[in-house]
Amino acid sequence: MKRMSLKEAKAGLEARLPEIETFPNQFPGYEIRIDVPEFTSVCPKTGLPDFGAITIRYVPRNGCLELKSLKEYILAYRNLGIFYENAVNRILEDVVKACKPAQAAVTGEFTPRGGIQSRVEARYPRTRRLSGI
Repeated sequence: MKRMSLKEAKAGLEARLPEIETFPNQFPGYEIRIDVPEFTSVCPKTGLPDFGAITIRYVPRNGCLELKSLKEYILAYRNLGIFYENAVNRILEDVVKACKPAQAAVTGEFTPRGGIQSRVEARYPRTRRLSGI
């Protein structure tokens, strides 16, 4: 079995993307859900486009994500070579960095390719072990 290089595996993780802006949160104890139904990126191995839907859920503390800047951030993935798993985890990391939520989750549901459909979910705070697997 051939293994991919570390360079391919890390593709897109260090790319410079637009900053996600925030605004001050006014209320405690609620969840925000943002759906991005037309997410696109590029497979770093094949160079072919990847399509999917991204859902961002978070419980804000002091800041909320500003949607126009989030849209510009998400659109920057369009030409970025990055694996599904890395895209979902990078989005989570960037959301957490931007607004420092109490909790957050990013889910990516990607269209089937070669008869296989992928769903990737990353959560904050991070845990070492997933239960139920």
